[in-house]
Amino acid sequence: MTEPTDDTRAARPAPPGPPRRATIRLLKQLFTDRLALMGDNAEAYGDVVRIAIGPKAMYLVNHPDLAKHVLADNAANYHKGIGLQEARRALGDGLLTSDGETWRKQRRTIQPVFQPKRISRQAGIVASEVDGLVRRLAAHDGPVEILHEMTGLTLGVLGKTLLDAELGGYETLGHSFEAVQDQAMFEAVTLSMVPEWVPLKKQLHFRTAREDLRRIADELVDQRLANPVEGGEDVLSRLIASDSGDGSSRERMRDELITLLLAGHETTASTLGWAFHLIDEHPEVGERLHAEAAEVLGDRLPEHEDLRRLTFTVAVVEEVMRLYPPVWLLPRIAQADDEIGGYHVPAGSDVVVVPYTLHRHPEFWTDAERFDPGRFTAAERPPRYAYLPFGAGPRFCIGNSLGVMEAVFVLAMAARDLELRKVPGKVVEPEAMLSLRVRGGLPMTVHRRERTRRSEAA
Repeated sequence: MTEPTDDTRAARPAPPGPPRRATIRLLKQLFTDRLALMGDNAEAYGDVVRIAIGPKAMYLVNHPDLAKHVLADNAANYHKGIGLQEARRALGDGLLTSDGETWRKQRRTIQPVFQPKRISRQAGIVASEVDGLVRRLAAHDGPVEILHEMTGLTLGVLGKTLLDAELGGYETLGHSFEAVQDQAMFEAVTLSMVPEWVPLKKQLHFRTAREDLRRIADELVDQRLANPVEGGEDVLSRLIASDSGDGSSRERMRDELITLLLAGHETTASTLGWAFHLIDEHPEVGERLHAEAAEVLGDRLPEHEDLRRLTFTVAVVEEVMRLYPPVWLLPRIAQADDEIGGYHVPAGSDVVVVPYTLHRHPEFWTDAERFDPGRFTAAERPPRYAYLPFGAGPRFCIGNSLGVMEAVFVLAMAARDLELRKVPGKVVEPEAMLSLRVRGGLPMTVHRRERTRRSEAA
């Protein structure tokens, strides 16, 4: 990229944005409602917005062409940014937080584990895990915390498909990752001005969680070293095989495992939570899911080839990720001055592409707040960069195909056998952390469908 001259910098204006007098309101939204902070300003000021809060200025990018520029065309100029920087204290230099040559080496090491042919071979494992989940849900008499169940499922699938390991004994994983997310977002909104040693409850939880995650990662590595898998294709085997023998290798393996454990379960679990909420709100969608699953699957477990036949189920997953993208924010830091949408963006600026607002852009989505899986079965689809549930460019989510297969299998098998209904009075709200979670959990009651009862009677 050509370095801009002083004259060209001066010729490019700064983007529009809220005035300085709005600082108190912006700070409140930053702490309590980050989605409104992004959505309100995109609606008020357009596709490039400068949001100044105290000493920091953040540049919001909200157009497919501009997202493509930041994430793909000029990706080398944009390193990982706000939120992910703070998460590095727990995740280290794993694939999610690293940059440059370190990231490229890590990606090359792990990429083969996610090759489509290998992922397709994991379909039987995924289906078996989902079958166990559906049976456990069917056995419940009272309300069940569905997000807890989805976290357990996704961790179990991750362990068996990517690590060739059992994670069922690590019951603290989900809580530890919640503490990591809470701390990372706390540091982001406080500009890391609160030292870690300050004995706040949140920070004490974080330190305990970080030690727990490191212990679990070390145990997984030790178990594999003690019981190597000849010709193993899983992540653990590949990390050990790439060991350079220097003192940093063990720490690097730990960072990668912690990152994989977080990213590999949290996004899919969040998507499934939002899916069950939306299906409950739209019972006609649940009936269509049930009919498609009964027709395509009958009484058997799904196979990888069924992804081409479960077209409505796939569309439901895609529409859920449009309304509630699990990675709602793609933060970057500009390494050099740039021009975005005709506006000057200085080096060192925080630049954020926000799938949550981009997926609601009125120019590309009609009646954008409406849950309509038919958007993804229509012949004409929106521009590529108007829909970014897995990011884009070189850092496109490496585990997208496994996550989609898992979500489709869960919705198909659950809809075939069960109905899940929210507990009366439960208010469902989003919580924008590193992922977009359902705030406070999602208790639901489980109701078995006729097909299940007839099968049991037989």
